[in-house]
Amino acid sequence: MSVRTARARSTRARARVRAAAGLTVLLGACLIGCSSVETSEGPGGDVPYVAPSANEAAASRAAEAQAEADAQATADAEDAARMSSEKPATTSPQVRDAFATLQATLDDTCTPGAGDCAYVLGRVHDELAGLEASMKAHPKDPGHFKEPVAWMATLDRTLKGDTSTENLEKHRSELFGTRDRINTWMQGHPEDYR
Repeated sequence: MSVRTARARSTRARARVRAAAGLTVLLGACLIGCSSVETSEGPGGDVPYVAPSANEAAASRAAEAQAEADAQATADAEDAARMSSEKPATTSPQVRDAFATLQATLDDTCTPGAGDCAYVLGRVHDELAGLEASMKAHPKDPGHFKEPVAWMATLDRTLKGDTSTENLEKHRSELFGTRDRINTWMQGHPEDYR
């Protein structure tokens, strides 16, 4: 960078600083001028006089309104707490939603040892578990989803609680088979997911 360029930049920077300082002084003067205007009648002739008793009454009404709002908020919070304690802590998605997410895996398959296999198998397992929870929480009679729940229970016994990639790869055919059987069963029971 040449000396001439450095001087020009330095000169421009000083000019910006001076302009900002001048603007700050001008704004400050305007604000002081506006806020210091007073007459013997109060803030200005164009502002109507308000009796102090009117301010007290308005403040009293505002305090009463705030107290009522606080009481209502407390009552609402108590109602919400009571309602949330009556519902289970976690709610399962509806069967149709859980089935839709399971259906999204129908074209998914993988080769054991491939990079995406852990993800695919884990997702299919999670979707099956979510569907099982939805079916068990469904308001229809408990035996309505008897067959799909039994197939998922068989899969759970096969996996023995081990959802590691190695175990899921080992039982890949059972996992995909259960998914496909449930899909076929659900397709025969459209009233359960529409």
